[in-house]
Amino acid sequence: MPHSDQIHASWEQNAAAWTTAVREGLIASRRAGTDAAIVDACRPHATGSVLDVGCGEGWLARALGAAGGSVTGIDASAPLIDTARAAGGARYEVAGYADLVANPHRLSGPWGLIVANFALLDEEQVPLLRALGERLAPTGRLLVQTVHPWVAAGDGAYQDGWRTETFAAFPVPFPAQMPWYFRTLARWLRDIDQAGLRLCRLEEPAHPETGRPLSLLLALKRGEEGAPRSGPQP
Repeated sequence: MPHSDQIHASWEQNAAAWTTAVREGLIASRRAGTDAAIVDACRPHATGSVLDVGCGEGWLARALGAAGGSVTGIDASAPLIDTARAAGGARYEVAGYADLVANPHRLSGPWGLIVANFALLDEEQVPLLRALGERLAPTGRLLVQTVHPWVAAGDGAYQDGWRTETFAAFPVPFPAQMPWYFRTLARWLRDIDQAGLRLCRLEEPAHPETGRPLSLLLALKRGEEGAPRSGPQP
C-alpha cells in the first residue's frame, strides 16, 4: 500500500484516540507551547477567510473561528470531520490533499490565511504547497507548523526519509501505526522554493523549561515575479 494510503488509513482508525488525546490535553508538546504558538502566529491573519488544512477534530478551526475568522476546516478522514462537525465552530469538509492538487476550483478561495498544523506528512508535498499558494489572496499567508527536524531526528541519521509513528508515547492506545516523512531543514527550504513560495518568517517555539525547540513554524507567502528565490521576504 502506498505511504499516502497508509497515512489516510491510520487517521481513519485513530480518529477516536486522537480526539481523546487532543481534547483532554494529553500531548505534552502541545501543552508546552505548540498549540499556543500556532494560534499566536495565526492571530494577525485570522479575521478574514481561513482554511485549516488537515484540521483533524477541529480544535484550531474552532479557536480561529472564535477569534473572528470565517473558517473552513478540511481533512481526508471522514471520522475526524464528523467529530469536528459535532463540535461546531467552523465549516468542515472531507477533502484529501490530492483533491486540492487535481482540482484548482475546489476550495479555491482566495484565502487570507491557510494553516497546516502538523498536517504535512507525505514525501511529495511540493504540488500541495504550490496548490495552497495558488489559493492565497495576494497578501495572504500560509502557516506551516511541523516537527523540528533537529529534535525529531532523534538518534537516527539526519537525512530525509520515511519513519514510523507508533504512538507508544501517548497515554491512550492508538490502533494503528502511521508512516511519516522526515525532512531536514534544507529539504523544507527547497520544497518551499520549488513550490513558488517565499519565506516570510521562521520561528522555533521552545519548551519553557528546557529551552529545546518544540517545533518549526514557517510563515509563507506567494512568490512574486522576479523576486529572489531564497531568503526571508517581508
